[in-house]
Amino acid sequence: MRLGCNHFLRLAGFIFASICAWYLGSIFAYIIPEDSLAATIDKIQKVGEKPILRAPPPKRQKCDHWSPCPPGSYAYRLLSGGGKEKMAKICFEDEQLISEEKKNAGRGINIAIVDYGTGKCTDAKYFDMWEGEFSESMTDFIKKAPQGSLLLMVTHDDGSTKLKENAKKAIADLGSKYIQGIRFRSSWAFIAAKGFKLPDNLEKEKINHSDNKINRYSGWPAEIQIEGCIPRNLR
Repeated sequence: MRLGCNHFLRLAGFIFASICAWYLGSIFAYIIPEDSLAATIDKIQKVGEKPILRAPPPKRQKCDHWSPCPPGSYAYRLLSGGGKEKMAKICFEDEQLISEEKKNAGRGINIAIVDYGTGKCTDAKYFDMWEGEFSESMTDFIKKAPQGSLLLMVTHDDGSTKLKENAKKAIADLGSKYIQGIRFRSSWAFIAAKGFKLPDNLEKEKINHSDNKINRYSGWPAEIQIEGCIPRNLR
């Protein structure tokens, strides 16, 4: 009789413990949101996994350079126009001096003048070399740039049709090697210093002529780009 009673008590205890466990589980399930529970389970499952090492995203550099300029130097990037729609861009020390966003880029030759001592833009204009007569005013603009200035030039669309010899000479006097050979719709970029000399190893000028066999756009060559870092101690 005692043995039967013991079995009954054990069975009753088991049933009571099961009911308590079910009840507590229901309460926890009601209190804890399903997504939190799933996240906890997922974390527990990943405890034994090897951590995945991810490289940090690259830090953006001035004018979108791949690597930073050395301390004590200016960053620049010049990008010619591409086709009819992509306007020219001139960036200096991470400031867009000429761009479509600033609404000061246009067909022809785009020029920005920068004070070398301060790194600040003093003037920026574009001169249409397809329609109108702006070669003389561009020549005057270049010649009036103060000593100690940087001149950054880049084309969009056509920069040659109405470009006169005195304008070419003014640019050649600044050190351009390609301005005399510029053609219809050539993509061209050039940076020069007035009153001092830029380092020989600096990327100063590029040109890409229109050629219907290899043009990236219909009737237009691919964009041309130059970039680099200008030391601030050249004077």
